[in-house]
Amino acid sequence: MDYKQIQELIRQLNKSNIAEFKYETDAFKVTIRTNEYHKEGQSVTPMMMAAPQQYMQSAPIAPAPTAPSAPVATATPAAADDSKLLTIKSPMVGTFYRSAGPGKPVFMKIGDTVSAGSVVCIVEAMKLFNEIESDVTGTIVKILVDDASPIEYDQPLFLVEPK
Repeated sequence: MDYKQIQELIRQLNKSNIAEFKYETDAFKVTIRTNEYHKEGQSVTPMMMAAPQQYMQSAPIAPAPTAPSAPVATATPAAADDSKLLTIKSPMVGTFYRSAGPGKPVFMKIGDTVSAGSVVCIVEAMKLFNEIESDVTGTIVKILVDDASPIEYDQPLFLVEPK
């Protein structure tokens, strides 16, 4: 289930008399609750909570697949000072996390070698944790965002020296 499908689901639930909706797969779980049953003339405020199963259980589980409609991190030439460096950018708005959870090791540090398809960070959007993968191969030379910081669409996250 991707971000657009969840948004559409919330819109449809707002139009209905459903007070709670749950959807669960091996990779993730989504629960949407309204404050009260939808009645004529009253508004309903949806609340949505979801997280990959790896955050809910101690047993390791394969990460949730990245939504095919969301673009993966893109590599573009950086500013003139860093003309030979490539930039890994955020494919979405959300909160940037360097590790899979509190106390877990970071995905990438300065000096680490990254290859195409490697997970470089997690972006949380609407309580969904999305793994961001690199589409370049090289060495991380700069991390442009602090851990747990809000980020925007297309915001540069990492500078990579290509190999």
